[in-house]
Amino acid sequence: MAIGQNAPLMPKATAVWLVDNTSLSFEQIAVFCKLHPLEVKAIADGDSAQGIKGLDPVLTGQLTRDEIDAGEKDAAHRLKLSVSKVRVPEAKRKGPRYTPVSKRQDRPNAILWLLRNHPELKDAQIIRLVGTTKTTIQAIRERTHWNAPNLQPADPVTLGLCTQIELDLEVEKAAAEAGPVAASDQQEPATLLSVEEALSPSTPEPEDDNANVDPDAVFSGLKAWRKGESNEDDEDEASS
Repeated sequence: MAIGQNAPLMPKATAVWLVDNTSLSFEQIAVFCKLHPLEVKAIADGDSAQGIKGLDPVLTGQLTRDEIDAGEKDAAHRLKLSVSKVRVPEAKRKGPRYTPVSKRQDRPNAILWLLRNHPELKDAQIIRLVGTTKTTIQAIRERTHWNAPNLQPADPVTLGLCTQIELDLEVEKAAAEAGPVAASDQQEPATLLSVEEALSPSTPEPEDDNANVDPDAVFSGLKAWRKGESNEDDEDEASS
């Protein structure tokens, strides 16, 4: 059985205490704690909630002693949860971000920084980050803002208009909505050639420096050099 709004605090711990300290039926405890009767029976048999310490609902103000007495006298009586005296304040509706007066003059510079560095951000996201208006964003984007010539882009985190975590979350959200980069825009990573591609005839082989050498020309030049050397020796001997 699902736990509803009228369930006591820590239902199983409350059921453990009621099983150990009262003569209420399993059905009564199950209805009060929003549990199944078989689960309450398992608690009584020691098969369930063995490590859970019992929680006194009377001590916590969730049940009165008179209610327990009435239930013990009448098996058909259904225990009623006591109305809590503690009122939990309702969560305030989140509105536009409040910007201190001392920092409001910095908002146009922050907007300009966001437009230049994160063009993927939507106007609504910029509004959440720095607490501005769509009209101001449009004016800064189109350079029609009254102080456009004097604006200098400044990081809103540095200016204290938002936190780095808030900025990162908005950037990640914008990137996720933009979707993955198209396959045509992605550069294929460089990969090594396979063995077949490396050994294919189309692959140019390095030129051999000795492939175009004529051996006859080399030896003929060598013979001429030796002949010239021997003639010089003969001339030296004749002169001596």
